[in-house]
Amino acid sequence: MRYQFLIDAYETERVKVVSVWSMFRDDDLPIRPDQADPRGRSVHEQMVHQCVSEHLWFRNMLGIDVGAPPLPARETRLEFMTRYAGDSGKRLAALREKAEAWWEEVTGFFDVPRSRAWVMTRRMTHTAQHRGQLLAMLRMLGRDLHSTYGPTADTGGLMQDRAPTIYPYTGLQEILDGEAGGGAKAALPPRGPLPVTERPARP
Repeated sequence: MRYQFLIDAYETERVKVVSVWSMFRDDDLPIRPDQADPRGRSVHEQMVHQCVSEHLWFRNMLGIDVGAPPLPARETRLEFMTRYAGDSGKRLAALREKAEAWWEEVTGFFDVPRSRAWVMTRRMTHTAQHRGQLLAMLRMLGRDLHSTYGPTADTGGLMQDRAPTIYPYTGLQEILDGEAGGGAKAALPPRGPLPVTERPARP
């Protein structure tokens, strides 16, 4: 099917969302980039936005409604992770049932007509934007970062230095089980001496 790549991409992107949320601590939820500036969302507000905005995009633009409230009854870190994992799993199942023609049909993207394939692509880039904001917040908090797409400064540095990709967990259920048990992320290696930018001269 021509649009299978979008289904495959969403399948992994939803895992990456929960993976990044797992890197926070429970007491991080009220933290925002500048505590005196309410324009920057807190970690809690980012989780709310991800759950609610994805619910609205899928329901209103793609016609997929999972029949559940987008937010958990208790707005804790683990409950957000569990709620989003469950709802996004139902969306994934619905996407797998769609024929090629469905992806090419035009729908409303706010006030602009777009194909469903276009909307799905934009949905995933929207998610990646906010996930990147959360990764920046983790770094500002001085935390070690596991991989999201590839190596990080904490997994060994740059790809050209043969740094490995180390995800915190091997899969979505492992994330939920591990965090429910207090955390069981993969170990990170000692920090190496090489710079994590391509600009300085390499040794």
